[in-house]
Amino acid sequence: MNKSYIICVDDDRTILMSLRAQLRHWYHDQYIVEIAESAEEGLELIEELIEDGEHIRAVISDWLMPGMKGDEFLILVHQRFPELTKIMLTGHADPDAIRRTEEEARLSCCINKPWTQEDFFRALPPSHKEVSS
Repeated sequence: MNKSYIICVDDDRTILMSLRAQLRHWYHDQYIVEIAESAEEGLELIEELIEDGEHIRAVISDWLMPGMKGDEFLILVHQRFPELTKIMLTGHADPDAIRRTEEEARLSCCINKPWTQEDFFRALPPSHKEVSS
């Protein structure tokens, strides 16, 4: 069986690289972690993976990004792909934006920066054979 994907979207490449490395380590390479530096790039990546028949486990998006903010992005993702798990990752989210995303995109959760392993394990529980280290 092919691995599922986690898509991370943030305009800060340093955050993306750190997040990708941590998710790979914490989940023991259970997922393929792909990154996008904008909402537009994230949508393109999701569409390509879906078209290729790949399974996406979750989409994780920063809120404060130039162009399209994370709440708008996740609402758009939900409109096109309602089955995907959507997580907002932020240090600056507007409470109204979080509430709107919960209502309009079935936001699974909002994780604050700096994040912890436990934050992600609550949002995306590891499979039964995964053990935190």
